[in-house]
Amino acid sequence: MSATGEASRQGRRRYGYLPHTIRQVPEAGIAYEAFCMTPECGAMSDGCDTVTEAEDWALKHTGRNPTHDLFRHVITSYSRVTREGR
Repeated sequence: MSATGEASRQGRRRYGYLPHTIRQVPEAGIAYEAFCMTPECGAMSDGCDTVTEAEDWALKHTGRNPTHDLFRHVITSYSRVTREGR
């Protein structure tokens, strides 16, 4: 409240609900990646088309660097949000 006792109108927002749907976009594909978690390594696979390709990259990386044996895997898919009624 202001010094005069009136509520400030600044910053007020009015939100309404609009129904939306979210759907996976199969034609965008899915990307698989592997990241070496050995401190200060920073090596990562390129975006792979299959999980097997990402795993193969990790196996080869460990083959070249035997102490690098922990990996983080990321699977990326794509979605599209659309407002219903459009």
